[in-house]
Amino acid sequence: MTSNTSTSAALDLLQDDMKRVDQVIADRLTTDVPLVREVAQYIISAGGKRLRPALLLLISGALGSQHPQRHTLAAVVEFIHTATLLHDDVVDESTLRRGRETANERFGNAASVLVGDFLYSRAFQMMVEVDNMRVMQVLSEATNVIAEGEVMQLMNMHDASLDEAAYLRVIRSKTAKLFEASARLGAILFGADQQIESACATYGQALGTAFQVIDDVLDYEGQADELGKNLGDDLREGKVTLPIICALKMADAPQATLIRRAIESGDLTHLDKILDIVTRSGALEAARMGAVAEAERAATAIRQLPANEHRAALLQLTVGLLDRRS
Repeated sequence: MTSNTSTSAALDLLQDDMKRVDQVIADRLTTDVPLVREVAQYIISAGGKRLRPALLLLISGALGSQHPQRHTLAAVVEFIHTATLLHDDVVDESTLRRGRETANERFGNAASVLVGDFLYSRAFQMMVEVDNMRVMQVLSEATNVIAEGEVMQLMNMHDASLDEAAYLRVIRSKTAKLFEASARLGAILFGADQQIESACATYGQALGTAFQVIDDVLDYEGQADELGKNLGDDLREGKVTLPIICALKMADAPQATLIRRAIESGDLTHLDKILDIVTRSGALEAARMGAVAEAERAATAIRQLPANEHRAALLQLTVGLLDRRS
């Protein structure tokens, strides 16, 4: 998979911090049950930029916080994220993630679900140890909202009438909520006032929304070898994402009918034709503009923090995530 230079540069500040987070992750995956350890290590070691823990640490840095629990909570956030991936791939019947077999493909659905449960429960053990009620409120609410988002998405499957507002409700719940919680936690650990905490939360939510919109765009314009997943997976699963919503608005009547039938049936016989419609209609550009608006909202919010290299990295992320190709 390709690595976005701008995003990588923004995360360079955290190399030492992330080593400490990785150590916490390794320590807290200790268990007497070999299969739990094997499945958890398989997915956690699969790559990725650890964006959610990075947000917590970058916000901490921007505020000048050296809170001793920041690495523990960064690991908690990564455990919660990993648990959602394990469950998502089972629900979506995915076979490929980040260029290799999904855990459910390799170890089976039962193992994936149960190890996801283990990671959730381990995350809650760790957050209790931090002994901060506000932290527990934020993370328990986030995990609940994420679960609601997953159920909303399930209810919306194969619904060709889904509009942009309903789409945004889903992605702000299932994806952006953990970005939001991660950024908010950095402010809470510092003891920031309500205005700064809200600015950090807004940044996280907007950045997470932009991230997911771009992810959905890449499902129609990316390269499978770069994406590390199969092109057209969203349509195959009956997921109505922003590129499709935009295409339905821009396409002519016969084209829109073809897209609706594919959504409702999951039949990808005409996938190449649908990809051509989505590309030629301007839907991908329209969806990207939605991501740009969210990235700008994130940048506006984070400018309320002190100007320093960590804030500069947070601003750089708003640009880097728009340019990613995987």
